[in-house]
Amino acid sequence: MSDAAAISTGHDLLGPPERLHPLYLLTGLGQALRGAWGMLAAGAYFASQGSWLLVGAIAALFILFSIGSLYLRWLKLEYRVGADELRIDSGWLNRTSRAIPFDRVTDVDLEQGPLHRLLGLARVKLETGGSAGGKEEEGVLHTIALERAESLRDHVRTRKGLAPARSAVETEAATAAIFAMDGKRVLTAGLFNFSLAVIAGLFGVTQTMGDALGFDPFERQFWIDLFARSGPVRDLIMAHRIGAAIAGSILLVLLGIGTGFTRTLLREHRFRLDRTETGFRRRRGLLTLTDVSIPAKRVQAAILATGPVRRAFGWWELKLQSLAQDGGKGDHVVAPLAHEPEAAEILSSLHWPIAPTGSWRPVSRAYVTSFVGILIPASIVTVVAIPFLGPVALLWLAGAGLAIGMRWLDWKRARYAIDRESLFVERGWWRHRRNILPRARIQSVDIAESWWSRMFGICTLRLGVAGGSGFSDHHVPALSRHNAEALRAELLS
Repeated sequence: MSDAAAISTGHDLLGPPERLHPLYLLTGLGQALRGAWGMLAAGAYFASQGSWLLVGAIAALFILFSIGSLYLRWLKLEYRVGADELRIDSGWLNRTSRAIPFDRVTDVDLEQGPLHRLLGLARVKLETGGSAGGKEEEGVLHTIALERAESLRDHVRTRKGLAPARSAVETEAATAAIFAMDGKRVLTAGLFNFSLAVIAGLFGVTQTMGDALGFDPFERQFWIDLFARSGPVRDLIMAHRIGAAIAGSILLVLLGIGTGFTRTLLREHRFRLDRTETGFRRRRGLLTLTDVSIPAKRVQAAILATGPVRRAFGWWELKLQSLAQDGGKGDHVVAPLAHEPEAAEILSSLHWPIAPTGSWRPVSRAYVTSFVGILIPASIVTVVAIPFLGPVALLWLAGAGLAIGMRWLDWKRARYAIDRESLFVERGWWRHRRNILPRARIQSVDIAESWWSRMFGICTLRLGVAGGSGFSDHHVPALSRHNAEALRAELLS
């Protein structure tokens, strides 16, 4: 690889062809396994039935198709590095030759999974404006030597008139991070990363597959077997079935908290954000180490997120909505758990304010009354049906009351403000968001209303901003038509 590493200096010349590192056949196995989960599940089923001949046939098919296709991809993918572009030729039956001019490259990101770090390899991703917001990666070299990856990144930066990227050790020694998280902060973030979705998923698994797996913490027999040597606990569970339900719920909550801790530790370990001459550089990860650049000129909006518990302790999460991608998403987390002054320092480096200089404006009360109007007919029917439905009807009414209460809390938090350069929109109580949109980045302003919202005299102002993902829906809800048109005129002026 030493001869191949030489980079052509001619303007129109390309360097010699290079392949991915041969260990791609090992590092790519994870991707091959994910693509063959159905085959692996079938193999596990036949193994449990003792049909070893079928298991052997499935294993042979897996080796033939999955590993064989991995080898063909390695064999048929070549890349050439020139003075001004990267050329990637790939494909077996259908060949693709992709040219990526360096002057159009906005990011050169390096990623190292556990095997990559162990073997001194890296995954390189080059991104251009053509890949912004899309799912297709503009240019990816899945497994090359780490030294070669760093030299390629430096070459691209040099051709763009930028200084070569420092190593992580050099950067930490030479500069102070604009934001960083120590071990205590990461563990605190894990506590707040408690996921109801994980608990719901675990509950669904125990209810649908608990008997087959032998794990159903909502059944008395599970706890009787677990505490077989503890007479008092076993007798309590035998006497009170509700005890099993309470113990099962506590177990699922503990599993949810543990999952949040584990997921956060793996992702945010040694989180560090540095300010560079072109934007930000973010590094993080315990097993998979990522080194991502976020060009400042491509940042379109900022999103501050919190919740009732986080807000009580003064914690926020800061995301930057960008045209560049971060693992297929356009929202870059630049501060997973930060106090407001820390988030303000990051935004001030972009010359963005964290809060408006003027006063906030509330949205219409019809935000609540229009929602209540939807529930009233169903609630009346449910009240009439109480003698027939019994506890089910009471449960539905309790849920409707809770939904109305949540809507009212959301309305109390819904507001907006505008100053000379930015629009600020806050929404949500449980999932509170403050969206900061520079007026120069807003590409379209739409007024949307339905027949139901027209009955209450309100509409929604939707703001088109490039980049982002599902969490980047920018809109101002429950505005009167007059206020919506006035705000649109003010934004477009």
